[in-house]
Amino acid sequence: MAKQTGIIKLKGTIGGISFYKTSDGHLAREKGGVDASRIANDPAFQRTRENGSEFGRAGKGGKVLRNAIRVLLQNAKDKRVVSRLTKDLLAIVKTDATNERGLRTVQDGNLSLLDSFEFNLNGKLGATLFAAYTKAYDRVSGDATLNIAAFSPVVRIAAPTGTTHFKVVMGASELDFANETSTFENDETAVLPYSTADTAPIALTVSLTANSILPVVQILGIEFYQEVNGQMYVLKNGTHNALSIVTIDTP
Repeated sequence: MAKQTGIIKLKGTIGGISFYKTSDGHLAREKGGVDASRIANDPAFQRTRENGSEFGRAGKGGKVLRNAIRVLLQNAKDKRVVSRLTKDLLAIVKTDATNERGLRTVQDGNLSLLDSFEFNLNGKLGATLFAAYTKAYDRVSGDATLNIAAFSPVVRIAAPTGTTHFKVVMGASELDFANETSTFENDETAVLPYSTADTAPIALTVSLTANSILPVVQILGIEFYQEVNGQMYVLKNGTHNALSIVTIDTP
């Protein structure tokens, strides 16, 4: 893989060299590879087919999760969250001790490996929020809760420069990886001043399906704002907003 330089950037294939654009810039590589029909049918590529099948399930699993929490994810993500999530889910697929290689699934793997997953490496929750919180998910009632005692924002939150206000958000989702569906509910505080004065105690609650038989994830995040002439603006387009998985509960 080579990086294109110069004023003119190419796209397409010339002389067996493919030119294309990625998030890392304009790249070039030699066209090649094994014929797709051979990979699909040749016994020599059985391991390749198995790996591809499981990678595909990990990718679909990541899409299920991202779609479920999209209302919060759109405000707090980095450009590599898709690939990072797929990598972690593939590791989970490989922990499936029930199904044969090539048939292993996300739902039968060790989903606890997703605990503390950060959706935005530019603003990790663990390096942003220093106020102690308690969280819980009751599978019988379907209620997911999060509580934070009163705290001073400037002491307990590492906010980016320019912050005047912030908001705490929490959500929970039931994930049906097999059918590629989900449910999601979220709760949030009002937009609060980023000051030395203590906040009121924070109590957030959402309700999912009672006695659910699906895996449930609970996420916690912080969004930052800047007040200008009485209007609230998302600070730096949400670059430093934090969002992380804080609970993984499996039936």
